[in-house]
Parts: sequence; C-alpha cells; structure tokens
Amino acid sequence: MSRWAAQRPPLPPNLSSALFRTKPKRMDTKDANAHPLDRIDEAIIDILRHDGRITFEKLSSLVNLTPRPCLERVRKLERRGVIRGYGAIIDLQKVAPGVSLLVLVALSNQSGRAAQKAFEATLRNCPQVHECQLISGHFDYSLRLRCRDMEHYRLLSESWMNDDTLHIDKLVAHPVLAEVQPMAR
Repeated sequence: MSRWAAQRPPLPPNLSSALFRTKPKRMDTKDANAHPLDRIDEAIIDILRHDGRITFEKLSSLVNLTPRPCLERVRKLERRGVIRGYGAIIDLQKVAPGVSLLVLVALSNQSGRAAQKAFEATLRNCPQVHECQLISGHFDYSLRLRCRDMEHYRLLSESWMNDDTLHIDKLVAHPVLAEVQPMAR
C-alpha cells in the first residue's frame, strides 16, 4: 500500500464524478502550474513515485476512479510535464562497486558564465558524474559522483582543479556512508 493510501482517508465514491461536472478549459501543455493539482492528481503522483509499474486498474482502485478517467489523468499529467518519465531504481553497488560521493563545487568569483558552461560541459562528458545541480549559497554546484575508490576520486578532482578553463575555487567531498532514502522514492 502506498504511503498516500495509508496516511489519508479514502476519497468518497462520488468525488470522481464531481470532478468532471464542468468541462475544463484547454490548458497550455508547457505550463504545469496553469491548473493546480487536486487531491486525486497528488495521490496518483505519490503512488506512481513509489511504483511506476503499477497497473492502471490497481492505480484507479487506490484513488477511487474507474480505469479510464485514471488513465486520462495520468496522460494529462504527462502532457503537462508533471510526470516527465518512468525509470528503475538501480543498486549502483551491484552494477559498479565503488564509492559514492556528494561533492560541492565553488567556482571563482571572476569566472563568469563562460566558466560555468565549460564546467557543465566537462561534467556532461564525465561518466563518474551521476547528477549535477546548480545551487545557491557558498557553493555553485552539487554533484553526485560514483568512483572506483577514493584514489580514483582524488585523480579526478585533481584533474578538474588543474584545468584552468574550469575556474574551480573549491571542491568539498562527502563520501556517502549509507543510502537512507533513495531519491526516486
């Protein structure tokens, strides 16, 4: 059972018919905020976040809809870009044994947008980088890396620090000790 179903009371049976009494306006498919999500949309998202392979029959029963309106809601969430895709949660330790690191990167203050573009291009071509976010605060980027061992990370970080085109001021690495809650869940 999903966390949503366990925490929230079930929806009344007549709620789904009440949602479709008025014809919705045509929405801009690029603007996910054009229409706020209702309770059923939030429930669908929460359930799919935990089990992207759930059947529409089971999903519809969990949100108290018939399968067709449930499918239409999922497709609408996909068109709006709220649901961007489906994936598998991979155990990286089994695929590529090694060490996972969270790395914070600060670029030099004088570097400008050209250095950001060079740094981002370098990361896109680096297979050890699994995620990269541009962040605010004392650091500019947050990275999730997967390296064979700490020596491999040391060599990688030294190559970045020695590359003058990247304008890296500081790297701070935090080895991941355990994954408490996977990102996809």
